Amino acid sequence: MFANAQSLLQPQQYGQQILNQQQQQQHSVSPEGSEASNSTWVEWFLALRGNEFFCEVDEEYILDRFNLAGLNAEVQHYALALALVTDSLEEELQPHMWDEVERSARHLYGLIHARFVITNRGLSKMLEKLKQAEFGRCPRVFCHNQAVLPVGLSDIPYNQGLKLYCLRCEDVYTPSSRKHAVIDGAYFGTSLPHLLVQMYPAISPLKTHERYVPRIFGFRVHQSAEEQRKQERVREDMARRIQEYEQ
Repeated sequence: MFANAQSLLQPQQYGQQILNQQQQQQHSVSPEGSEASNSTWVEWFLALRGNEFFCEVDEEYILDRFNLAGLNAEVQHYALALALVTDSLEEELQPHMWDEVERSARHLYGLIHARFVITNRGLSKMLEKLKQAEFGRCPRVFCHNQAVLPVGLSDIPYNQGLKLYCLRCEDVYTPSSRKHAVIDGAYFGTSLPHLLVQMYPAISPLKTHERYVPRIFGFRVHQSAEEQRKQERVREDMARRIQEYEQ
């Protein structure tokens, strides 16, 4: 199932992992290829393996320069990348330059996507995905297969990977699939699930108070015994650290 949200990638390692993944995807058929000749760049991007969580940003939203304010400072080759995303790229690029522009276009679309999904139109699209459980379900047993939503732990690109937020237990989990776990969390942002609940309060499920109760031969483990074991583990850990320090 899903790994615990505490298993976070280090920012530097994650940034390199994102770049490596983007470089690996260069081997995919590009919009220039015959297989995608009749599709737009956005349609091709959304069809890539691992991009199922993204929704299609409306063309009108992308073409409105007001919605893209400030992104030119965050994206290399911004003008070329935007032209590629909007299918208006007319310049002939060298192969190495094409790779750079392609990478920038994906990053640009991710940043635009983060802004779009918190608009009324974007929230409605994510709601439909939630209803179809396209993002998966909570791995916690007592959440009873509650559908989850994508969320970022940071709005800064290349900082944290994408997580999944459960509306029932209100906790976050790492996606079980690596192709989703390496998506930049900033492409969905930190506010999406909470704005969606504010916009559509009916999707908020009843909170669960069920918790797993440790038992031995059917009898509940006494709380004092559990606390004692915790104290013993703390003492053992402290002794180990002292020993390592002395060495």
